[in-house]
Amino acid sequence: MSQKLHIGTLCVQAGYQPAKGEPRQIPIVQSTTFRYETSDQMGRLFDLEDAGYFYTRLQNPTNDTVAARIAALEGGVAAMLTSSGQAANFFACVNICEAGGHIVAAGNIYGGTFNLLGTSLRKLGIEVTFIDQNASEEEISAAFRPETKLLFGETISNPGVEVLDIEKFARIAHGHGVPLIVDNTFATPVHCRPFEWGADIVTHSTTKYMDGHGVSVGGAIVDSGNFDWEAHADKFPGLTTPDPSYHGLTYTKKFGKLAYITKATSQLMRDYGSIQSPQNAFYLGLGLQTLHLRLARHTESALRVAQFLQAHPAVAWVKYPGLPGDSEHERARKYLPDGSCGVLAFALKGGRSVDNRFMDSLKLVTIETHVADCYSCILHPASHTHRQLTDEQLREAGIAPDLMRLSIGLEDPQDIIDDLDRAIREALS
Repeated sequence: MSQKLHIGTLCVQAGYQPAKGEPRQIPIVQSTTFRYETSDQMGRLFDLEDAGYFYTRLQNPTNDTVAARIAALEGGVAAMLTSSGQAANFFACVNICEAGGHIVAAGNIYGGTFNLLGTSLRKLGIEVTFIDQNASEEEISAAFRPETKLLFGETISNPGVEVLDIEKFARIAHGHGVPLIVDNTFATPVHCRPFEWGADIVTHSTTKYMDGHGVSVGGAIVDSGNFDWEAHADKFPGLTTPDPSYHGLTYTKKFGKLAYITKATSQLMRDYGSIQSPQNAFYLGLGLQTLHLRLARHTESALRVAQFLQAHPAVAWVKYPGLPGDSEHERARKYLPDGSCGVLAFALKGGRSVDNRFMDSLKLVTIETHVADCYSCILHPASHTHRQLTDEQLREAGIAPDLMRLSIGLEDPQDIIDDLDRAIREALS
């Protein structure tokens, strides 16, 4: 397609245009291996001299088609799928940050990513400094070191639903000669395209809104192609110096703007193997076709629920960027003009015991560790995902001890409101 297409059309058609007699839907290439006629043909693939498929751990036609759709949605030059959002963030970081390196990251990010960066990467010799994303540019810049390789944040934080000032973060990162990596899971490219605000690499847990139905775990990494690795060659030797595992090939010289994703695929996926199955990629492709429709409904319903909760006398506080008066509202109007997402945070008066009685009384909304699919669900981090932390530690991670994360699904919003209202009354009775 040569014309510039709107986001809804890209959701449906980007990445795959069947020729005459080919299947209308993306084919599932459920094969581990691919046949070639000569030894030289196979050898050139292993040397990265030719493009093609030889083993699904590295690449698969179904996965590449869906990755191309996500790249088109984000406005990037290339993308790759991974087995989960965790794998996507892991690959995105270690593709450019090795032992002895350092990462600066927002401290209010998803707990799984916080642990990945702050615990697991430290075991690999990578240091991480967490910062307050709303601190001044000077304060954030003070966290950088000569060995810092990247700055990391989330477009909309999980579970606190805070909105990242992407332009500020991009300025800081580029001022220190490193890329900005943004996890765009909650906003999706339907509501925010971080590359347009200066981000360099975007990650996703495709398990959430992109799949949208709770059937397919996966992740994605998208490269804008805008960061000049050669201009900071001393910081990124993995991309700018010869790779001995490919006969001395240098990614930036061989692949130009495709260097980052090519290295992640041919080196990290080769060695770590966190692949997304072609079947799951197919499910993801189906989810992407309705992403723009679903996210509009999620967001519209979430605003109605947030307004209900804000007006309820038993509710202590509500956090949703779409609410006028919310601390994130003006920033959301800049970065998320069409709405944020279907996730909000709130608490009831009375503390944790009331929160738990309330959740136990819900009938339509279910208690789940998941978020951002067609079913409405709720989670109390202090009682569930972060139950090992003290209240002080929760606050240090940007999570209020009484915070409940509510993900609004595709049910009728009035039914959701009625369920919440009844459960609140039962919890307080």
